[in-house]
Amino acid sequence: MGVDREQPAPEHRRPDGVTDAEVAALGLLSEALETVERARGHLYDFHQLIGHADHQLGDAVDALAAAGHGALATRLREELLGRNVLPGRWTFQVVEEFDDGYWSEFRDHERDARDTITGGRRHVYEAEMKEDRRTHGRPGHEARPTQEG
Repeated sequence: MGVDREQPAPEHRRPDGVTDAEVAALGLLSEALETVERARGHLYDFHQLIGHADHQLGDAVDALAAAGHGALATRLREELLGRNVLPGRWTFQVVEEFDDGYWSEFRDHERDARDTITGGRRHVYEAEMKEDRRTHGRPGHEARPTQEG
């Protein structure tokens, strides 16, 4: 039995009794979470860039020492190499605190709101937007894939 590609998947359909205002509000909440996810990605970029910069600094310190600037190399090694980016924290600690705190709590609240209003269904707002915008019956505009994983 094949999948009806012209009907959205059940998990993307609005449950009975859910209002337009509720779907719109969940869409805004989902969008806010997506922005937090993007910020988290930038935080990981920051983490990796700072780590890379610290390795580059180590190479520069070694090169300065080899070029006869031992005092300058020593000062950089002792004062900057391996330095905390925030009081008591390297970037991995910042990432861990963010993940364990704000990011996890935001995700929990967003999930709770979806559970409360749509029975946990995700992206109902976007699924309805897709239904409004796609050309029904046209190849490349199907509601869902032929085979779903």
